[in-house]
Amino acid sequence: MRSDPSTSAAPLRGLGGPLRSSEPVRAARAPAPAVDLLEEAADLLVVHLDFRAALQTCERAWRGLAAPGLAEEPASTSLEVKCSLCVVGIQALAEMDRWREVLSWVLQYYQVPEKLPPKVLELCVLLYSKMQEPGAVLDVVSAWLQDPANQDLPEYGALAELHLQRVLLPLGRLSEAEELVVGSAAFGEEQRLDVLQAIHTARQQQKQEHSGSEEAQKLNQEASPSSLPFLCKLAQLFRWIRKAMSSRLYQLHVQD
Repeated sequence: MRSDPSTSAAPLRGLGGPLRSSEPVRAARAPAPAVDLLEEAADLLVVHLDFRAALQTCERAWRGLAAPGLAEEPASTSLEVKCSLCVVGIQALAEMDRWREVLSWVLQYYQVPEKLPPKVLELCVLLYSKMQEPGAVLDVVSAWLQDPANQDLPEYGALAELHLQRVLLPLGRLSEAEELVVGSAAFGEEQRLDVLQAIHTARQQQKQEHSGSEEAQKLNQEASPSSLPFLCKLAQLFRWIRKAMSSRLYQLHVQD
């Protein structure tokens, strides 16, 4: 993606700077090898613009974090470093125009959507919606939001709203959007009413579009039979012309 500066950072910098979630990446007091590799990956990404090397460094760091020797490190420290590595890796993939691989790349480390860190999930939603492919994250975000373990997290409300605005409504999944707004405590009363009004408006537009499509189809069906007599007459005319021409050629041949 380096070859075209106008598009290379579009999925990310178009959001207001290098790809980031609502919180900065922190990696203090993590296992030294992982921190070193994280810093190296960030340097390759931001300073040297060597996106492939940055991604490979993140993957090497992940393999190191999975080593048995790091099991004694604090769990919170390891989780934070893993999340930070994903942030750098997502940026690197997007810069190489490999943004479609982002979701599968992060899931290979976290196995299931419910375990994705809020920061990583937020970046995935922003990236795929920016690239007009919100359907790619639909099931992943839905599974994450439905997991009871995630519903007490402070980031839950922001992710629920992001899912609503960037995924459900653009995809026309109005029933799912309505269920999310009504059934989730993440939305305040005023916000809930505003969203329900937006859903109602979108639903009316869908009905009008569907009605217009049905009317157009009906007109086409009505117009189609009326054209059949004309086509039959045209076919008969062509047959008559061919017959007349054949007869004329035969007469000319006899005269010669």
